[in-house]
Amino acid sequence: MEQEKTLVILKPDAVQRGFISKILGRFEEKGIKIVALKMLFVEKDRAHKHYADHKEKPFFSGLVDFITSGPVCVIALEGEDVIEVTRNMVGATDPKKAQPGTIRHDFGMHIGRNLIHASDSPESAKKELDIFFKKEEIVEWEHNQYTWVYE
Repeated sequence: MEQEKTLVILKPDAVQRGFISKILGRFEEKGIKIVALKMLFVEKDRAHKHYADHKEKPFFSGLVDFITSGPVCVIALEGEDVIEVTRNMVGATDPKKAQPGTIRHDFGMHIGRNLIHASDSPESAKKELDIFFKKEEIVEWEHNQYTWVYE
């Protein structure tokens, strides 16, 4: 079974609203392994690197301003097809259009306060993990429940 890693950011609204444990619990309940976790303030340089793909878009400065407005929780997750599974759990960017049961639908109200970021491809996951974690901060460990999660 091939494992992949992805990055999730619980944005300032998720932190301020007290959703860290609720959202982390969803990933753990799904059987996804947490391999790194930390809380930090995102500096402007790091925000610019993270949102570089959106640099020419009109909402770029708003993204940077919001992600730097308060503490975030950055998380490295690992599992089989974890990028796709995580994106499905997160839901559509606009909470009003997200499916019931997704994080954004269940906790969000507005596209500008959509609580969570999740990498959208293996390439962006690698790039984003490198922006937020040093290699030695990713903890490789044996998840004893994997035999009960994967066939």
